[in-house]
Amino acid sequence: MKVSYYPGCSLEETAAAFDLSVRQVCDHLGVSLEEVPGWACCGSSPALKMDRLLSTSLAAHNLALARGQQAEKMVIPCPFCFRRLLSAQQETQAAPETREMVQETIGAELDDSLKVLSLLGFLRHTIGLEAIGAKVKTPLKGMKVLTYYGCYLVKPASVTQYDDPEHPISMDEVLEALGAEVLPWDFKTECCGASLAVSKTDTVCELSGRILREAVYREADALVVACQLCQANLDMRQTQIGKLHGTQYQLPIVYFTQLMGLAFGMSYKALGLGRHLTSPKAMLKSKGVLQ
Repeated sequence: MKVSYYPGCSLEETAAAFDLSVRQVCDHLGVSLEEVPGWACCGSSPALKMDRLLSTSLAAHNLALARGQQAEKMVIPCPFCFRRLLSAQQETQAAPETREMVQETIGAELDDSLKVLSLLGFLRHTIGLEAIGAKVKTPLKGMKVLTYYGCYLVKPASVTQYDDPEHPISMDEVLEALGAEVLPWDFKTECCGASLAVSKTDTVCELSGRILREAVYREADALVVACQLCQANLDMRQTQIGKLHGTQYQLPIVYFTQLMGLAFGMSYKALGLGRHLTSPKAMLKSKGVLQ
């Protein structure tokens, strides 16, 4: 299966581990990721707050670039990029005047037939649990995990349209297909502080601290994420948050694609697991996933 692939800016740099694991896993599942040629910024939060037409045009520009790839689907790992490109497609479909202005701005026509999908939704619903389970070589038996979707990936349901916005289960089902035990909790879609890490660090520590404290209370072996901002806030702030809570946190924060890759028999290094500040190596060895 060939799909158009939009990695987004973060996966080029700070979230390179996410991109590495996405490419490895998709290749193993027989999915050919054809990167959008010459892709640019998706027009996420900064552009959206400055100029709505600019933001929508940036997103639409990337949709237009994908036309030449002749793919039916575009797969996007980043929740922010996914939401922005999908919203732009929906906005231009719903409002002819907006569509005309956007097409004039980008100097290209839009193709409404392209299906814009989040990576998580694509793997769960297009590839499917049976195909994922069939690739497992090293089941994640004995590993207790909590799934954390964040506040952006599945909301609003009117836009994302592939999971419950308050109690999503798609990542849970993927991890269960790998053999992991998914623990229940009420923080699946709580906000971690997102992009406020620099401007409002105290707020990020408070919000991410609630999530970490609850995850440790639930005795999770790892917190599994599908968003690079969630991974960064929950991973890099653990020492700072621990000082506020009077404790030390050493909870691995891993991408769901990294656990998929391990279950498929891929190497620790190839999946970018060595790039995290809180190393998951000891935990993975204790569970028999690594030798």
